[in-house]
Amino acid sequence: MPGVPSVAGLAALVAGLADRAGWPDFHYAGVSLGGAIGARLALDHPGRVRTLALVCSSARFGAPDGWAERARLVRAEGTSPLLAGAASRWFAGGRAASPHARALLDDLAAADPGGYAAACEALAGHDIRADLGRITAPTLVIGGREDPATPSAHARELADGVPGATLIELPGAAHLAPAGRPGEVAAALLAHLGAADRHAAGTAVRRAFLGDAHVDRARAATTPFTADFQDLITRYAWGEIWTRPGLDRRARSCVTLTALVARGHLDELAMHVRAALRNGLTPDEIKEVLLQTAIYCGVPAANSAFAVAQRVLDDLPSEETP
Repeated sequence: MPGVPSVAGLAALVAGLADRAGWPDFHYAGVSLGGAIGARLALDHPGRVRTLALVCSSARFGAPDGWAERARLVRAEGTSPLLAGAASRWFAGGRAASPHARALLDDLAAADPGGYAAACEALAGHDIRADLGRITAPTLVIGGREDPATPSAHARELADGVPGATLIELPGAAHLAPAGRPGEVAAALLAHLGAADRHAAGTAVRRAFLGDAHVDRARAATTPFTADFQDLITRYAWGEIWTRPGLDRRARSCVTLTALVARGHLDELAMHVRAALRNGLTPDEIKEVLLQTAIYCGVPAANSAFAVAQRVLDDLPSEETP
């Protein structure tokens, strides 16, 4: 990595590795500096990071001077002076004496001093606090409640800053939460990936039904206040219900149009008239659905629905009208 070490430079190396492996996109989870690299990837390559998990990480790991001092120490004396402090930072509740913990500390003792110092220098320049709102990947933040290196306040800052992020704080976990609480971390990651699969499926269905322009506008208009709601409807309405095999999409469109007429949700009705056309309903079939609602939902409701549907049909380019 030529020049001054940086988290952005490390992220570029990861992206290059993914290129060589033939991965156009990927899920990413990282601990501490690894989490910082993932956040930088999500900022610099937003289309490639399918999901992001930040474990015991931070938007800023403290004052740059402290990292510069640690880099100088390691270059002069190696990593041995860090071992005692690392044991207390990494592990809580006496776990530093376990064989697994000892193996990790042995890895630190054997680390290349130049590489470790460069990592410290990269962390010295890492500060993405003002950029967290630009991360669009579904994000999980895991923090250890006994982590002195990136305390709970750091995890909360990440979760509050990334739109729609989920925060899990693990009791009894220090800075290496995956080593101290492996079962809990694994369960959280698996749940996050499962939700992301539903989110990805829901996004695909939503784009197929409503069009890229509509979905892109909705995503662009998402704020930290509305992000959780957008995630909810993407995962559950589009990712769970619309993907079920029990009814085909034409039938689900008929049901949805009827329900929207019955409840008077005319803005949503316009959107779903367009979706019904994409799902294969013809204008004549949509007319039949609305005629049915006149009997079972009421003539005034159907009258308003016909006016909405007519506007949608009138606005369609001629080549899009079945």
